[in-house]
Amino acid sequence: MKYLSILFFLSFTSFMIGQNTLIHCGKLIDTKNGKVLEKMTITIENNKITQVENGFAMANSDQDQIIDLKDKTVLPGLIDMHVHLEGESNPTSYLQKFTLNTSDRALRGSFYGKKTLLAGFTTVRDLGGSGANISLRNAINNGFVEGPRIYTAGKALGTTGGHADPSNGVRKEIMGDPGPAEGVVNGTADAKKAVRQRYKNGADLIKITATGGVLSMAKSGQNPQFTFEEIRAICETAKDYDMHVAAHAHGDEGMQRAILGGVKTIEHGTLMSDKTMEMMKEHDVYYVPTLTAGKEVSDKAKIKGYYPDIIVPKALEIGPKIQGTFERAYKKGVKIAFGTDAGVFPHGINGKEFHYMVEVGMTEMDAIQAATIVNAVVLKNEQIGFITPGNYADIIAVEEDPTKNIKTLENVVFVMKDGIIYKN
Repeated sequence: MKYLSILFFLSFTSFMIGQNTLIHCGKLIDTKNGKVLEKMTITIENNKITQVENGFAMANSDQDQIIDLKDKTVLPGLIDMHVHLEGESNPTSYLQKFTLNTSDRALRGSFYGKKTLLAGFTTVRDLGGSGANISLRNAINNGFVEGPRIYTAGKALGTTGGHADPSNGVRKEIMGDPGPAEGVVNGTADAKKAVRQRYKNGADLIKITATGGVLSMAKSGQNPQFTFEEIRAICETAKDYDMHVAAHAHGDEGMQRAILGGVKTIEHGTLMSDKTMEMMKEHDVYYVPTLTAGKEVSDKAKIKGYYPDIIVPKALEIGPKIQGTFERAYKKGVKIAFGTDAGVFPHGINGKEFHYMVEVGMTEMDAIQAATIVNAVVLKNEQIGFITPGNYADIIAVEEDPTKNIKTLENVVFVMKDGIIYKN
């Protein structure tokens, strides 16, 4: 009965909003044109925006609903291009591969997904888990659980012993020899098969680990781990299936191979050289900096026993450098796509990333656009990222004008996704 009541409530809420909802906005962020508008009304029918007009419009019928946000600043729903919804970092994370089932991860993902939605992130790109993230996406899309709109890579691709090899760190008797089905690639044939398997599994995009990583049970956090030919095979095959490729990368050589191989985004990019930045501009590759994760891992590495010993030196070396690299890349004109790596730190505090971006010179409006219209372009979804007639009614509000105080985005007070109010 409780389950049926929840479904009835969601259906009823949808029906009520479907009449016509008018949102009176004290300020409205026009992310497409980079402007702050004042005293605006957004009209919504069902799950779509039908009108955006000056002033505070009156209701047309008794059935219309008016939401008073006259003392708030309204924005389109935020988009985080790098999350891991299946889990959250803690001192026992490395034991959980032996104790958690896929169903456990899916249920935890539903909890973390709702926290993310209530923080104002109505769309996310999930860049790797067990595959439960695909089921989570489907459950959200079908109305069974509450969460953001998800674009998921399913299980990330790595090489044997590489950052995404799921058998790293386990004893030899159970290590086995995982292959393309498990996301481990060796050679171009494996590369093509792994992409096709992700497509078969229902992934929206491909995530590769072009270099070593900080949190994997392996010595190097930066060495190149795919050949150029393997990356090119992955990207060409992904293109055949209308999927883009995101590349985790800390080391410079791995980034350059990924850029030339055809990836769309570089994640983290810690040791990126000026040459690599120019290559990104030339090849229309976006940079997803994940500054919050960099700060988090360096802080947690100072807590004895939080990470396994093999991870600590990598975290202390790599983590503190990401923000400086971001500062250089932004000033050099590299395209920035907002992403946090939530899951490496607690879900729901994704908004901290804005402050870290602005702290080193990014303008507040550029940071907001990176999390809205820029990310919408990368995802090739013209119905999210800005508030305009015909777009999805993904709308949030904050107490202050974020172009004057960016930290206000850490406390979202109103959340609507797809025309349904989740926080008010």
